[in-house]
Amino acid sequence: MDVIKEFSENDRFAKQIGIELVEASKGHAKAKMEIKDIHLNAVNTVHGGAIFSLADYAFAIAANTHGNISVALNVNISFLKAVSEGTLFAEAEEVSINPKIATYDIRVLNEHSELIATFHGMAYRKEKVLK
Repeated sequence: MDVIKEFSENDRFAKQIGIELVEASKGHAKAKMEIKDIHLNAVNTVHGGAIFSLADYAFAIAANTHGNISVALNVNISFLKAVSEGTLFAEAEEVSINPKIATYDIRVLNEHSELIATFHGMAYRKEKVLK
C-alpha cells in the first residue's frame, strides 16, 4: 500500500482543499475533510463541488488499490443533507471488478454518522500499473 500512499500524496487538488486519506485497502478507501470557510457556498452550506471532490477522491483511491491505473468512466452523486460545519468522511467500497471495469459505492457522512451524500462511480482499469 506504499504505492497508494504516494499516489494519494500526489493529488495536489485534494491536498489544496484539505482532503486527507484515513485508510485504504484492496477495493476500499476512507477520506476526510474538515469543513472550513473555503468549502462554504453563498448560503453557508458546504458547496456541492467540495462534497463531490471528497467522494471522488475516495473513489479514486479505492479504484487504484489493485495497482492498475484506474480512471473514472462515469459518476453520479445525490446530495441528501446540507451541512455547514464539522468533518465529512467519504468511504468507498468496491461493488464489482473485472479486468477492465470496476464499480464503487461511496457514502459521505458527517462526524455524527448522518448521511450527507451518496456517490456511485465506474472506473476504467488500464493495463499500466502505478509506480
